[in-house]
Amino acid sequence: MPIITRPQEFNTDDLFVDLRPSYGYPLYLKCEGFNFAGSVKLKAAASMVEAAEQAGLLGPDSVLVESSSGNLGMALSMIAAAKGYRFVCVVDSRTNLSTRQVIESLGSEVHVVAEPAATGGFLAARLNHVRELCAADSRYVWLNQHANPDNWKAHYRTTAPAIEKQFPGLDVLFVGAGTTGTLMGCARYFKERPGSAVTVVGVDSAGSVTFGAPPGTRLIPGLGAGVRPALFDESYLDDTVLVSEADTIRTCHALARGGFLFGGSTGTVVHGALSWLAAHRPGEDVTAVAVSPDLGDRYVDTIYRAAWVRDLYGLDALEPSPAADTVISGVH
Repeated sequence: MPIITRPQEFNTDDLFVDLRPSYGYPLYLKCEGFNFAGSVKLKAAASMVEAAEQAGLLGPDSVLVESSSGNLGMALSMIAAAKGYRFVCVVDSRTNLSTRQVIESLGSEVHVVAEPAATGGFLAARLNHVRELCAADSRYVWLNQHANPDNWKAHYRTTAPAIEKQFPGLDVLFVGAGTTGTLMGCARYFKERPGSAVTVVGVDSAGSVTFGAPPGTRLIPGLGAGVRPALFDESYLDDTVLVSEADTIRTCHALARGGFLFGGSTGTVVHGALSWLAAHRPGEDVTAVAVSPDLGDRYVDTIYRAAWVRDLYGLDALEPSPAADTVISGVH
């Protein structure tokens, strides 16, 4: 039994769900939502804060500030509370209400950006607000998860080695792209391993610009970006997949019908992984792992609420499509 003194000291790093019985594909889901922050973002948050402390950037009067769609904000608010820092989290109107409430419950301040920027959408607007705060007050310390190498280094040190330990014969790895910290950390690790033959596939939401596609409307927070993250280096990837938000919702509901309530980012990654395996490894007994960033409790008012889905995506998003049936066997 672990005994801890601070919430960031606990994280379950060795839990995997075997999806083959439900989907017919040899896909294992690495669950990153079992910690006090409830998501994979705890690793990046702890890594960036620790590095800032070691560099002497944080003092008693410092105010942490960060742009977040939700999960990193929750992780930073938890760490800030544990360490005694003030924290201002800049979110936008798409961020789940429950996420904002948790951040405030931990004693942090939430600034909500209501209008997207003409170029770069809500992310650009959030980043502009952060820059304005920093310019107006020297006490503000911006960790900048989109460009901070300590973001991807956290996963290079922890997430990727944990996957390799459990699956030394790994063939394919699927990782979602938000800030691309998790994606770049895992991709760098496996691509830099001598003799490694792991195929690394990045998965993102349709409408995101990270992989070079044109920008589009995105309503589900988590993966995707309106501004290409500075951390992203496509040379470490073997392939990429874009997933529509309707398919994200269908996959989340399919997983829930099997008793697993995962977040929207997980639904995106799972659908992307199943689609890629169906197209590139049909019938092959490969060993594949997909990273699940978070759980679904923060999405009960959106993805898992029929009225919300119906109003924004139509009735079709609540039912498996014929195409999804060919990819996700076992969904009826």
